[in-house]
Amino acid sequence: MINSLFLINPSGDIFLEKHWKSVVSRSVCDYFLEAKEKALEPEDVPPVIHTPHHYLISIYRDKLFFLSVIQTEVPPLFVIEFLHRVAEMIQDYFGECSETVVKDNMVMVYELLEEMLDNGFPLATESNVLKEMIRPPTILRSVVNTLTGTSNVGDTLPTGQLSTIPWRRAGVKYTNNEAYFDVVEEIDAILDQSGTTVLAEIQGVVEACVKLSGMPDLTLSFMNPRLLDDVSFHPCVRYKRWESERVLSFIPPDGNFTLMTYHVNAQNLVDIPVYVKQSISFFEGGSGGRLDVTVGPKQTMRKTVEGVMVTVHLPKTILSINLTATQGSYTYDNGTKLLVWDIGKLNPQKLPNLRGSLSLQAGAPKPEENPSLNIDLKIQQLAISGLKVNRLDMFGEKYKPFKGVKYITKAGKFQVRT
Repeated sequence: MINSLFLINPSGDIFLEKHWKSVVSRSVCDYFLEAKEKALEPEDVPPVIHTPHHYLISIYRDKLFFLSVIQTEVPPLFVIEFLHRVAEMIQDYFGECSETVVKDNMVMVYELLEEMLDNGFPLATESNVLKEMIRPPTILRSVVNTLTGTSNVGDTLPTGQLSTIPWRRAGVKYTNNEAYFDVVEEIDAILDQSGTTVLAEIQGVVEACVKLSGMPDLTLSFMNPRLLDDVSFHPCVRYKRWESERVLSFIPPDGNFTLMTYHVNAQNLVDIPVYVKQSISFFEGGSGGRLDVTVGPKQTMRKTVEGVMVTVHLPKTILSINLTATQGSYTYDNGTKLLVWDIGKLNPQKLPNLRGSLSLQAGAPKPEENPSLNIDLKIQQLAISGLKVNRLDMFGEKYKPFKGVKYITKAGKFQVRT
């Protein structure tokens, strides 16, 4: 299956490598680095690269590349899912997934990778099971380990590893029993110059934080589950129950986990939360141009749109800009030609506007095409698809847990063409 794993920073430096079978030379990464150089953005690097003797499968996450080396043909999504599990494990253990954190905890990262794969095949990828085998780092434990020469590796096999429910350890006890669910949706959209929707779809995820004693059996139901396409579940979910009744029935892992991901691609169901009036024009003869952008919330939005940010990659021939923002502030990097307008909250009574002049380099021709705008935004307590949790029931335990649901809508790849 998976022969080797390389962790690569944005500069192209390999700062961690792990081999499960034979050692693969670092030179195999040259094919990946070539593809990275050709890509405009890190996310544009092809996830699967074929080389004469290997397949290179990678993901880009938290400003790091996770690159696996495969010698035989395997389902790429299988490997991609494992790489995401590695990133989530680092995040879960150390609080963040970054080059500095990995270097500071190199020994423990190697211990975890050793347990997650056995001879190249995934073995223990559940956070609960790993935490019983390799205890998460604390300051006290680090001091004790240094003085006594012991390690964080547990002495006994995790109880969950031997049961039919490997994602949950036995004997869980809490003083306060609580279950929280976050419904997070990202809008991917392309709007044309007139504001008409060219493409719109929603990627959603239900994140859970469950801290319940014993072995609870939960049932989560939605008011409108028929909205959801292309659902993917945590292994704890009973799929047959979803197929027949459209409810989620599961014995949850202990702590934080992703319960399900889903997709809504019916364009008439996707409500675009903002409108953008924009005009970017360049004068004939290449002397300069004008920029005028206004962003406002749609009238159908009952919630406040916040965290609004507009990013524009201006043409390379731009010499300087002179703009005025009625709300928020803008920054411009003359080296990368990147304009970022940080607006903040949208006020329907007073729409934010950014306008001004653009100067081109002397003798430069008029740019052939106008740049597109990338929009970032956030809406609290709203799932833009209209998905709503109906109720959460618990069986198998006698206590009454505290339950909570939160909805968040964010912009994914949200582009406005000019």
